[in-house]
Amino acid sequence: MENKFCSKCGAKWIDGQLYWATGKQGSEADLAGLVCDQYSDEQCINKLKGTNHNGQTWEKRMAEIDKVLADLDRQRLERQLDL
Repeated sequence: MENKFCSKCGAKWIDGQLYWATGKQGSEADLAGLVCDQYSDEQCINKLKGTNHNGQTWEKRMAEIDKVLADLDRQRLERQLDL
């Protein structure tokens, strides 16, 4: 069994599986996009840090939130027009 620990963010790898500092199972690409690429330094041990990965980013999450808010605004306007 191989275990690694990132002293920068608290992430753990147990037999190759990433666990966030919270203990929740995660992906290295998402960790890179949300944490490592933004806030890490040479202490970071995530091999996907700084690479071209397809992980979540704060920009992707904000775009999803903006889409939901636009849909809610559209629905609210449609309801107002139906009155």
